[in-house]
Amino acid sequence: MLSLILVILLSYIAGSIPTAILVSRAILKDDIRNHGSKNAGATNVFRVMGWKPALFVILVDIGKGLMAVLCITQLAESQSLLDPIFVQILAGCFSVIGHVWTVFAGFRGGKGVATAFGVLISLAPIPSLITLAVWIILVLTTRIVSVGSLFAGLAFPLLLILQKKFFIPDLPLPLLVMGIVLFVLIVVTHRSNVKRLLRGEENQFGKKKVIKDE
Repeated sequence: MLSLILVILLSYIAGSIPTAILVSRAILKDDIRNHGSKNAGATNVFRVMGWKPALFVILVDIGKGLMAVLCITQLAESQSLLDPIFVQILAGCFSVIGHVWTVFAGFRGGKGVATAFGVLISLAPIPSLITLAVWIILVLTTRIVSVGSLFAGLAFPLLLILQKKFFIPDLPLPLLVMGIVLFVLIVVTHRSNVKRLLRGEENQFGKKKVIKDE
């Protein structure tokens, strides 16, 4: 039990590393949350500082999810009575929670998409890669990152449902539940984006005007 608590705590702390804020403090000497959309995520870093810092932020944030699932869970592998897959899912979820509500930055972090992708690709690589393709296609066609993120978040649990029905009948149910939970979390963290989408005011790449998060 203590090892499981340790896994949860370390996963949350790993997810809490505020990559975008640290990068902005190093480059801008200021908090990224004082610029652009005020969000501590890679999209805002891209708008404010360019693609190189944004790429670094994305890779580190993905790595946080991977580390929680593949590395931190090793602490409980031989001691926990729980299913290892469940432990990995739990660790992954807490890494995303840490990213969104980071203890190191007043519980105001990013929107969790990159960290969630790191979690998902370590647990279900094929659905995750298809989900990434959905994100890329939608972002390129609409030039709106939030559209790609929301529909990619929805695509993942739908792909798991199809996989369970037609290809892998014994696909772990907790994995499907996690996919649904992460989609709900993505919707919650993108609620201001959804409002702007409904009003037709959401930011597009290539436009200088930036509407800050509500």
